[in-house]
Amino acid sequence: MDKVMIIGCGAYMDSGYGCPGEWRCLKAASLGEGNFASPSQVVGFLKCECPGRPLIANLGMAIKLSEIKPDLIYLSSCLANAKPGCPYSSPEEMAELIQSKTGIEVKLGTHDYH
Repeated sequence: MDKVMIIGCGAYMDSGYGCPGEWRCLKAASLGEGNFASPSQVVGFLKCECPGRPLIANLGMAIKLSEIKPDLIYLSSCLANAKPGCPYSSPEEMAELIQSKTGIEVKLGTHDYH
């Protein structure tokens, strides 16, 4: 079972733009649905806060304090597919930065629930 960390869009989750929070991501991970190849153990869930500057540091601290290095990191569907998109960084840029800093593969999107 993969250990995964999920990063969600804080603006979407906090402002009610169609994402009620992390339950959809957690459901998809536990059932192996959406972009999860099989049921996965979520070892962390972070919110990206605008403009995203502390994300890498917060991610590093979450991994360090939990003492669990995830096998994969997922950018939530609300972050990866945001409409309108993030004005600060594209999901692809964010994924590349996270992967280069952590060495952990990053996947775009978690679920396709409506």
